[in-house]
Order: sequence, then C-alpha cells, then structure tokens
Amino acid sequence: MTPKSTPESPTKDEPWMWCLARGQKRADALPPFAYKELKPHPIMTPRNALHLRDPDYAETAEPISEQESKLQQICVQYSPEQINVLRETCVVARGALDAVVRAARVGVTTEELDKICHAYITAHGGYPSPLNYYNFPKSCCTSVNEVICHGIPDARPLQDGDVLNVDVTAYLRGYHGDLNETVCVGNCDEKSKKLLMTAYKCLFRAIEGVKPGARYRDIGEEVTRVAHRRDASVVKSYCGHGIGTLFHCAPNVPHYAKNKAVGAMKTGHVFTIEPMINAGDWKDATWPDGWTAVTKDGSRSAQYEHTMVVTDDGVDVLTARNEKSPRVFPWTDPDHLSTEP
Repeated sequence: MTPKSTPESPTKDEPWMWCLARGQKRADALPPFAYKELKPHPIMTPRNALHLRDPDYAETAEPISEQESKLQQICVQYSPEQINVLRETCVVARGALDAVVRAARVGVTTEELDKICHAYITAHGGYPSPLNYYNFPKSCCTSVNEVICHGIPDARPLQDGDVLNVDVTAYLRGYHGDLNETVCVGNCDEKSKKLLMTAYKCLFRAIEGVKPGARYRDIGEEVTRVAHRRDASVVKSYCGHGIGTLFHCAPNVPHYAKNKAVGAMKTGHVFTIEPMINAGDWKDATWPDGWTAVTKDGSRSAQYEHTMVVTDDGVDVLTARNEKSPRVFPWTDPDHLSTEP
C-alpha cells in the first residue's frame, strides 16, 4: 500500500511545500513576510481534472480566450437559452460550496475542504474554475481571518473562533458560475459575527439595486453606506466582474464609493457582486505566494458573493441558497434578512 502523504511525513510523489510566485514555484520553508495573526502552511501538489471540456487554461495556465476576448471591453447580453445553461452550472457551484461549508469545523484543514470541492464539481461533470487559472494551485479559495480573498487551501487545521470564506467557481457546459460565503468555525466572538452580518447586508443591499438602467458605479455607493454605518471598511483592490463563457470579463463592478466604473445594466447582463468588508482599515497586502490578499492592519475580513443576471424587471440570483443549503448563520434565512443597517 502506498503511504499517505502528510505535512509531517511527505512522500516523494506528493510533497508538501510553500507556494510562491502565484503558484509557479515552491519553497521548503516559510517565506519571509510581516505576517500578522495567520501564517501560510505547506500545500500539497495540485490535483488534475482532465475532461474533454476543460477551459483552455487547464493545462497551460494561460486563459488565452479570456485575454483576447472582446468581452473584456463590452458586456454581452445572454439569451434566455444561454441563461438556462448557466443556471445549471450555478446549481453545481452552489452544491459544491454547500458541501464544503457542511464539512468546515474545528480540526479540518482547508486542504481537506478543497478535496471536497474538487470531488463534487468533477463528479457532476464540471471543472473547478480556479484550478491552474494563472497557475492557481487549488480548486477553490479558502480565506481565513485576516485573509481578504484568494487564500490557498493548505495544511493548517481550522481553529475554534476562526472565520472562513470559501470561494467556489464551477465550469460546466462552457459556462462559469461563481459564489462565496463566510462562516464561523466553532465559537466566534461577537465582533466577528457582526462583521459577517455586515458583509452579508452589504451584498444584499447591492443586489436590491440591480435592474435595467442602473449604473454599475452606484453599487459601490450602496455597499459603502452600509459598511460605514456598521463601523467597517470596503476593500478597493478587488471587485465584482462579468462572468459566463469567461471566468472574468466586463463589466467591472467596484464595491467602494466614488468609483469610476462605466456602463449601465441591461437585460441579460451576467456578473458577480462580492464586496470584501474589513473590520479595520480597507488597505490590503499580498503574501509571498502572490495570491493571498490580507488586511494590512491584521483585522478580520468577510465576504459574500453571488452570480446574477439582470432581468426585464430586476435581477435573478443564479447562485442563491436553496432549501438544502446548510443553515449555518441565521441572517441567511429570508425571514431574518434585513438590509437596513
């Protein structure tokens, strides 16, 4: 029997090392950085998901179709038939996130959660969109405590009181569906709970404004108003984005006030809203792995995200929670949700 590779006893075929250079290199020791509460742990070698309809970057790490697409400059209006296919993809992405959230508990590593995400999406005939996207080494993003986004699943066991964001994107039948949620691990303090609720309110206040004719730049005004009233800040370095046949494309959807996003919403536009909300200052820094964005002051961060389509009379949230989604926090239930600060 082949011995199992662990961080304490790695095997030659499956070493555990620290990630560097946006996934292109590895290190034998912890890279130097002014770490705060959290430090990166070793990661396992990337998984493969070889299907006939993988995105073009699955083997090359370069999303050429995305880089060269005219959809980086213009917003496509998807047809009802295309939306139906995209909806199926979003259902798979939602199922993967729900499976990961159910497994998130004290003592479980984010590497183990990544395996669950990978297995769920591939079992449903899809490809986990983050895997090998510009060399990202894992199938989902797991961002703990002060990590804002793009955290790499690793060997660190989750601890009581952690806050964990899981960001999942699935690629199926030529379309990407993207969503994320932040959850408490074990017993979180009240300050962390307030942060999570603030991030959730920010997302849904933004969604309330989605309709034909609404300006993309106005989303940031609504998000910032809610965040500031609840003593939180809005990250400015990362934003929502168009999605569909491409992982990232137009429109650009900033979440902060006084942004310069261009364009107005039209029926058939598909995009994400995903405000990143910090308990402290909005400024961020990046770990030596080239991916992991953290709060510069070490404060905690929370985020929620949905993929949605603009309809004739408003919005349809394609990655919405359903009756099978785990009830891990009360403010995700419609009866408890209020976007009032």
